[in-house]
Amino acid sequence: MSELDSKRLESIRKFWEAFRSCVEEQRVSPDRSHYYVKWAQAFVRFAPGKRLRERTGKDIEAFLTDLGKRPGTGDWQVKQAEHALKILYEVFLPEYAPVNSYEDIQKAHVRKKVVPRTREDVFRDQAIPGEVERLFAPLISAMKTEIRSRHYSIRTESSYVDWVRRFIAFHDYTDLKKLDATKAVREYLEYLAVERAVAASTQNQALNALVFLYTNVLNKPFGDLETFVRAKRPQRLPEVMTREEVQVLFDHMKGVTLLMAGLMYGGGLRLMECVRLRVMDLDFGRRQIMVRDGKGQKDRVTMLPERFSVVLKEHLARVRTVYDDDRTRGVPGVYMWPALARKYPKGALEWKWQYVFPAKSLSVDPRSAIVRRHHINENLVQKAVKEAAGRAGINKRVSCHTLRHSFATHLLEARYDIRTVQELLGHADVSTTMIYTHVLNRPGLSVMSPADF
Repeated sequence: MSELDSKRLESIRKFWEAFRSCVEEQRVSPDRSHYYVKWAQAFVRFAPGKRLRERTGKDIEAFLTDLGKRPGTGDWQVKQAEHALKILYEVFLPEYAPVNSYEDIQKAHVRKKVVPRTREDVFRDQAIPGEVERLFAPLISAMKTEIRSRHYSIRTESSYVDWVRRFIAFHDYTDLKKLDATKAVREYLEYLAVERAVAASTQNQALNALVFLYTNVLNKPFGDLETFVRAKRPQRLPEVMTREEVQVLFDHMKGVTLLMAGLMYGGGLRLMECVRLRVMDLDFGRRQIMVRDGKGQKDRVTMLPERFSVVLKEHLARVRTVYDDDRTRGVPGVYMWPALARKYPKGALEWKWQYVFPAKSLSVDPRSAIVRRHHINENLVQKAVKEAAGRAGINKRVSCHTLRHSFATHLLEARYDIRTVQELLGHADVSTTMIYTHVLNRPGLSVMSPADF
């Protein structure tokens, strides 16, 4: 094999490794991400000799239709393949978005109205992968710029942009400036509520995204938002475990996920607050954890449970080994907010800025396209907690956030002041913390059932 062939194969290998990392960043679990790579590779083989940049939406539709006709291929596999191509074109390689003219899209939708679709399970707001990026590239770019200028999280950006894609697809890729904004948004929200039967929180999230689009990107604010009736979210009490159940849960966990679960319970951390912890956030001397840029972009201090201090120090020693190896290999530094990166140009390479729970492999930064070591995938922790609850036989809906609920409830059970608990949880309003008194059935004083008098 020639040196040129070797370099080409190595380049291809790195390409698919980077794509798999990108897939996992889109909240696809690592045990499924390799299937996404296989679907993308199958699409590459489907039209040999035709480069990705030369492929159109028709090529994608033809591939998915052909895939659905193959013996032994289920509908869920076709959906998974479509999701893989969506990530490939809309996230990983936006510059290779399929090339279609606006006229082609309109003709395609006219045909769909006359001829029944071969894939009847497709929702009206499900966009063909890459089409919105190609037809509305300036709009999507402006949307991302406005979101980032406000320092919204990458998750908010992904969510808002996806709602805009769905909204555009729902209206047959029509130029948004030609639509009656109020009428178009109302039609879409009614579709979500009636046909899709989405949850109230989902409908409200879609409305928030579209309000942001019209107000900050298109500069066409709705005016009176009272014309849109926000779905009322149901008032539900949080799921809480007993102390015994928490211990049984921990008994069925091990390794890094056990340590993270311990910090979430012992310090009342949200999942992403735990995942994004930096070395400098831990103060072993004062047994404190500094939670930076939490929900609502607020900082707070909570306790570092002494029970996990020794294990955490041992974990950091192992992380330091990985960090030293990355520095030797010249791996780019950890992600920092752009303003911080400018203020501390070498900060990304310093130990104190590193993630406490780094990922095992390198991945592509979705915003800068730099290959670096990010934090651990939160799906791994969620899956570990859920599986441990199943093995422990806990008959409750246990998630990572259940640990935070249990933290607050157990502190109140121990008669700690509700204002103190509020500060530890980072709640802006004490009324949010008061919900845990309802879990205890103690809205003020301890209440005993008359059956127990």
